Amino acid sequence: MPAPRPIVFVAYEGMQLIELAGPMDVFVFANTLAREPLYELITASPQGRPIKADGGLTLSVEHSLRDLAESTDDIDTLVVVGGFGAVGAGSADVVRELPALARKSRRVTSVCAGALLLAASGLLDGYRATTHWGTAEHLARTYPRVTVEPDSIYVHDRNRWTSAGVSAGIDLALALLEDDMGRELAQEVARAFVVFTRRSGGQTQFSAQLRADPARTPAIRAVQQWLPDHLAQDLTIATLAHRAGMSERNFARTFRAETGSTPAAFIEDLRIEAARRLLESTDLTITAIARTIGYRHPETLHRVFTRRLATTPDRYRQHFTPNQDQGAPTDRIRADFDGASSLIL
Repeated sequence: MPAPRPIVFVAYEGMQLIELAGPMDVFVFANTLAREPLYELITASPQGRPIKADGGLTLSVEHSLRDLAESTDDIDTLVVVGGFGAVGAGSADVVRELPALARKSRRVTSVCAGALLLAASGLLDGYRATTHWGTAEHLARTYPRVTVEPDSIYVHDRNRWTSAGVSAGIDLALALLEDDMGRELAQEVARAFVVFTRRSGGQTQFSAQLRADPARTPAIRAVQQWLPDHLAQDLTIATLAHRAGMSERNFARTFRAETGSTPAAFIEDLRIEAARRLLESTDLTITAIARTIGYRHPETLHRVFTRRLATTPDRYRQHFTPNQDQGAPTDRIRADFDGASSLIL
């Protein structure tokens, strides 16, 4: 039996719990499903002492960063988690030890603001990387030798893997697992976690509603909020202006001035986003999806999809969804949870 792959999670004061627990549990469950220790999970902090996470919970760790750096044991994967502590007073202690740890690691990864610590250590110089959208501008401005991709879920560049914030750490861990053990096991873990589909790194961090500015005018803002749930209805300017209690001309002019988008472009964004979600998460036909989001003919969806995403709906579905024959959770997963009344899947 091959030796388990050591994964070191770098923890520090002010880290965010989910950015440690989410990725860690992916590898824990991979061990469970494989019925063998594929991974050895190791936690470390700057001095090896317990650390207080954001929110106040105190966590014990197994090692100090210095001890691991000086050890003769190699590291398979180094994971630097994120949190407000990445820019805190204690972050310098982490930055100081990271280069030595990286030299003995097969791959170096980060979750969320953990990318700031890698960048401060010089470990992202010349690499493409991402981070939480809220820190992407700071990363790009402070570390110009890093090519920041602010709209990606995760970025893989050679042996550097970086991810966006919070739940994107789970996407990153699933991608690492797939890279190591193949797609089937990664999909089994995703299904067990009730992660509907494993998002590709190229998918956007932002929804269409987040990308558009919220209108200042209450009536237009109400239309913005109403639209996502009514994409199949009549959404002409006349209808929307009537709903807002405005003239068509005033509605169109004010909408664009306050949101940075025309009503038609905003609706198209919403429809494309809804189509992507349905392609990823359902087996509806392209025709059914087109009608669900307000296009009378599938050709219209095909044309808009190709223009906006440079691919077809069918190809998108093939790329971003699991194998169609994977079905329900396997008997092996069910067996693992039989009788475990404290666990709910």
